[in-house]
Amino acid sequence: MEYCVGQLVRSKAGRDKGSDFIVLKVENGYVYVADGRMRRLENPKKKKLKHVQGSYTVSEDIARQAAEGTLENYKIRNILAQLNS
Repeated sequence: MEYCVGQLVRSKAGRDKGSDFIVLKVENGYVYVADGRMRRLENPKKKKLKHVQGSYTVSEDIARQAAEGTLENYKIRNILAQLNS
């Protein structure tokens, strides 16, 4: 599966197993993810691609804001809450 900025993923391994995240960056076999609470934009989690399960849900709003540099932690929390309900 191809990963892209703004995509919803779920952790398959590690201490955060089962947690949902938003992809912030894709780079050399890794994704950088954040959830706006424990993993914030200032310190995203670097995870190997094999340790995340992708979904077909992509937030275009998050992708646009990440490209513009206007993304904030509360916006990530709100999008995750909407996607999980």
